[in-house]
Amino acid sequence: MTTQVFFETLEKQYKKKLPFVVYSRPINSIIKCWLQEDNTLYTTNDFSQSGFVFAPFDFSNPSILLPQNACAFQSLENPEIAEVSESDVLNIGNYGKEEHLSLVQNGIESIKSGHLDKVVLSRVASADVKNSEPLEVFRRLYSTYKNAMVYCWYHPKVGLWLGATPELLFKVEGHLSTMISLAGTQPFNDSETVSWTKKEYDEQQIVTDYIVNQIEPFASKIKVSEVDTVKAGNLLHLKSYIVSSIKDKGQLKEIIKSLHPTPAVCGFPKQKAKDFILENENYDRAYYTGFLGELNLKQTKLRNNNRRNIENSAYSAVKTYSNFYVNLRCAQIINKKALVYVGGGITRDSDPEKEWNETVNKTKTIVKVLN
Repeated sequence: MTTQVFFETLEKQYKKKLPFVVYSRPINSIIKCWLQEDNTLYTTNDFSQSGFVFAPFDFSNPSILLPQNACAFQSLENPEIAEVSESDVLNIGNYGKEEHLSLVQNGIESIKSGHLDKVVLSRVASADVKNSEPLEVFRRLYSTYKNAMVYCWYHPKVGLWLGATPELLFKVEGHLSTMISLAGTQPFNDSETVSWTKKEYDEQQIVTDYIVNQIEPFASKIKVSEVDTVKAGNLLHLKSYIVSSIKDKGQLKEIIKSLHPTPAVCGFPKQKAKDFILENENYDRAYYTGFLGELNLKQTKLRNNNRRNIENSAYSAVKTYSNFYVNLRCAQIINKKALVYVGGGITRDSDPEKEWNETVNKTKTIVKVLN
């Protein structure tokens, strides 16, 4: 299938107002899409089905599923998509600044009072967009952010979301699981030496410790990598990997519940931080800081690399895999407006003005491809 035919098929799906998702995982030259055959709104409660899942921040709300048995699946290897030049970043101004500064100060005071260790506070910015064609925006995301999970998700009964997220929540292949601890943010500057503060290292360690503690009841042989600096768009983050062996694959929902939302998008202790967010942010995050990805799909692993015997069960093994990415650096497009969702981790050492500037930098990940 050619790139042109692939995207023409998606355009027809969108014009018919039928659900779809098109996406590409990090450092991957494959674009995949799921095309649902009707406009039914499917949900999953136990995560036992197969398909593509789109889950909200508040896990008590339904997770939307594009079921494998109700969708056509297509993939495109090595797509012919031209690199895009840097565009002017849309000016979204300082709307909501005073409210966000007040919110952050409130969070700092709650931490200093001993109620919380950390809380992640966010806001939504509105921007007028010149080109709101979602598949054109997706192509720009794909060509711009090679180290992120880029996607365009649409359901006529829910809305249109796009994003470029660098954060893996959870990946499992057979019994092997991989998680990422990602925290700390600073603008990328090629001419400067990267330097991190104790506050940023502490923030990342909170996320790492949380993930290890949460996964321990379900896993064995847990290994944590060294902390490294990674680039995502025009931002830098601190990142480490947590790899383990899952004891029982039937506990997928319980594992997700134990991990989501992580301190990187919620805070710690988790329930207290979540309650603080729901009571104080004064807007609905919806699917921002939720998660999305492939659910219970099957792949064939060849034994001895003997491809001539792929149909012989003695030479191949079928494994079930799932992978979920935290829905960061995302926007919801409504008519000619983009609602851009951004946030940052707050600790006792946070400075409200710097936290505001961090959210401004994060908006650039998305808004520059909307222009």
